[in-house]
Amino acid sequence: MSHIHPTAVIDKEAEIDEEVWIGPYVIIGKGVKIGKGTIIEAHAVVEGNTEIGERNHIFPYASIGREPQDIKYKGEETFLKIGNENIIREFVTINRGTPHGGGVTYIGNKNFIMAYSHVAHDCKIANEAILINGATLAGHVEVQDYAVVGAFTGVHQFTRIGRFAYIGGYSVITQDVPPFSKVVGARPAMIYGINGIGLRRRGMSREEIDSLQIAFKIIFYSDLNTTQAIEKIEREGPHTGVVKELLEFIKSSKRGIIKKVTEMEED
Repeated sequence: MSHIHPTAVIDKEAEIDEEVWIGPYVIIGKGVKIGKGTIIEAHAVVEGNTEIGERNHIFPYASIGREPQDIKYKGEETFLKIGNENIIREFVTINRGTPHGGGVTYIGNKNFIMAYSHVAHDCKIANEAILINGATLAGHVEVQDYAVVGAFTGVHQFTRIGRFAYIGGYSVITQDVPPFSKVVGARPAMIYGINGIGLRRRGMSREEIDSLQIAFKIIFYSDLNTTQAIEKIEREGPHTGVVKELLEFIKSSKRGIIKKVTEMEED
């Protein structure tokens, strides 16, 4: 059975599932759908064509599903889709998509979006990613599974953040962040080797971690250019699945990858 505080303002056309908890002064607009077991705390606002799945927890003063902050947007119908079991903390802003970006901003499952973070129009966040306080994603950014974006980090539009990547706080990211990497810095952001701690915590095998260490040394710490390094690895190995994923990410990059390095930190 749902709990809806009497001061909440809910549009009659919003679809609220059972066992939803809605706190004081929450505003739920027309076109919103909220799944079973979701909690929305005081003063949060959910507007527009926003679909929220099950067992999410939205904290006070979050603004979810408002219009994109894009001067080309002229009121077209666009969407925000949020999966299940996400935590969205205080003062987070997540905007709907735009027509020229596919029309949908997408948040997957079990993500942790900490206070004051911003997810702009047409972003795609996969599963179990973390945005630490004040992280800011510009439009069309892609964040893959298990990635971490550090506090007060800014990510340029159309940038991709690879799976298991870790970005340290106060960084400025203007190119793609390779999967499994550890990146810190602002103009330039720099690679500090692989995200060994994160990979071990997620249960990656020693063989896979060692193969990534070898691949990173060839790609980022040798005298070979990126094309030569990829060709060498494809020819000589290592040939683990995670290394193949790394190479495919690099080859598919449109913005280029962060390549500047500091001394590699051994795992």
